[in-house]
Amino acid sequence: MKQLTHYDIDNREQKFPITIVCDTIRTPENIGMCFRIAESYGVDKIYLHESSPTLTNRTVKKTARNTLDQINHERYNDFSGLIAELKSTGHTIIGIEITDESIELRNFDFRAHEKIVLLLGSERQGLHEVSLADYTVSIPMYGRNSSMNVIHSLAITLYEVSNQLIIKPHPKPID
Repeated sequence: MKQLTHYDIDNREQKFPITIVCDTIRTPENIGMCFRIAESYGVDKIYLHESSPTLTNRTVKKTARNTLDQINHERYNDFSGLIAELKSTGHTIIGIEITDESIELRNFDFRAHEKIVLLLGSERQGLHEVSLADYTVSIPMYGRNSSMNVIHSLAITLYEVSNQLIIKPHPKPID
């Protein structure tokens, strides 16, 4: 067995109709990792709140590595207005949040939605306007803790979404 390097791996470089909206996430490491994880899973666009650290922040740049220029991104200042705009263009708004109506991640059919927006809330308060989401999804957890880092939640969710959306080739028939 041989460990492979970045030069040995041929990635698919596939894009998905996924947008991420960061709801007032203020930790530079989380912003940087959001870009890094989003690029790994073919996310189309990221929206950052105006109070989030800028992309020139040293910690954001360090944790994002070289992904800051690889994903479309914009800043916003009106969360409700942004969500209304995204809904008007056919996006389904999905909060990654524990609510009384959350659907377990593995039971949510992402394929039934053409354009997907994933909402990420801050770790302290979660989504401040969770009622604007069309749906919320939760990640089953089996320990005592009921929450995890926002970027870990994003990574797990993007793994599930991309697995559902990817077009898998049919197996070749046996002769």
